Amino acid sequence: MPGYLVSPGWLGGPSVSIMNWEPDVPRWRQIYAVVEERIADGTYAPGAQLPGVLALQAEFGVAQMTARRVLTELRAAGLAQMQPGVGTFVTVPPKPDVSG
Repeated sequence: MPGYLVSPGWLGGPSVSIMNWEPDVPRWRQIYAVVEERIADGTYAPGAQLPGVLALQAEFGVAQMTARRVLTELRAAGLAQMQPGVGTFVTVPPKPDVSG
C-alpha cells in the first residue's frame, strides 16, 4: 500500500493524502485497498454510507472517473450496494441460516 498521512476527514473518518502512489498499480486499485481496509476494520460499518464520488475525489486528489471506478469495483466485489438517488452503502452480510 502506498505511504499516506492520516488526518480528520469525511464524516469523522480518516482523510488520506496519498504521498507516494505505487507506480505500477492503478490509482483506483490503491484507493480501493484503503476503502476495503476501512470496511474490514469497521471504520465503515455494515449499512454505513460510503463517501461518494466527489468526497473520494477530494480526499485522494483523483479524477471523478477514478473515484467512480472505486465504487463500481466495491459493488462488483459485493462489498457495497448502491441505492439510486441516495448513495453507496457497505453491504450488510446475510444472517446465517440457523434452521436445520
